[in-house]
Formats: sequence, structure tokens, C-alpha cells
Amino acid sequence: MEALFIWIETSPLSLWVRGESGWHMAFPIIIVFHALGMGFLVGVALAINGRVLGLAPQVPLGKLRQFLPVAMLALVVNVISGILLLIGYPTKALTNPVFYIKLLCIALALWNLRWFSYSVLTNPIYDHGVLPQKTRQLATASIVLWASAIIAGRLLAYTYNQMMSI
Repeated sequence: MEALFIWIETSPLSLWVRGESGWHMAFPIIIVFHALGMGFLVGVALAINGRVLGLAPQVPLGKLRQFLPVAMLALVVNVISGILLLIGYPTKALTNPVFYIKLLCIALALWNLRWFSYSVLTNPIYDHGVLPQKTRQLATASIVLWASAIIAGRLLAYTYNQMMSI
């Protein structure tokens, strides 16, 4: 595995991400896009979860479906920026258990968002009124999962055992 990390870390793309190939702004710009993508993606999810939990009850749940394309675009931005960050420091991330906790939280939160988009946001019966307990529990779980993913992502900067293999 170390040979793979070394190969990635010495690649031109990895050097560019880390600012070792002349231009030193790649990493900060990638981080900005990652943060913006996260803000929009998690923001849409939190708006849906908040509505499910009783905030802004006058807003029909179905109307929140209009924000899903924004969340999906933000997800694409996060996947691309996340892969670039991983290419910059593969050893740092892939040898850290916190990274896998972050990915698990994101996967579960995205599954949750998908479930809401197909099961709740498309059903007009839920637009006004009380939602089933299971739905409210899943909204709470979603909030916990997104918060956990964000916290794990922040902890990655401080919990690694090895920064690079080279």
C-alpha cells in the first residue's frame, strides 16, 4: 500500500494540489470549494430535516424538493474537491480511521436524504400536518450524521498518524 501512496504523492496532480509545483493556491481554493459544497449540501438536508421536525410548518414539504438539484450539484463539487484533497495527501487520509468514520457518516446521511426525496418529499399527504415518528427519527439521525461527518472532517487535520509516505 505504501508504494501506491508514494506513487500518488509524487504524481504531478498531487504536487499541484500541495502547491509544490509552482502555484501555491490550489490547496486553499480546493478547501474553499469543499467548504462551499458542504454548506449547500448540508444546508439543503438541514432545511428538509428542520421542516420534518416542525420548523416552518407553513412550508409544504414538497416545495423543498426544488432544492435537491442544488444539493446534488454541491455533492458533485464535494466529490471532486474531496478526491483532489485525497490525492494531495493520500497517506494522511487513508491511514486514519477518522476518515472512514467521515465517509460512513456521509454515506448514511446521503442514503437518508435519498429516502426523504423519494418517500416524503413526493408524497403530498406530508405537505401539511404531523409526520410519522419514524420520519422524525430519521430527520434527527440525519442531523446527527451530517454533524458527525463535519466534525470528523475537521478532526482529520489533527488526528493523522502519518502525513506522507515519501
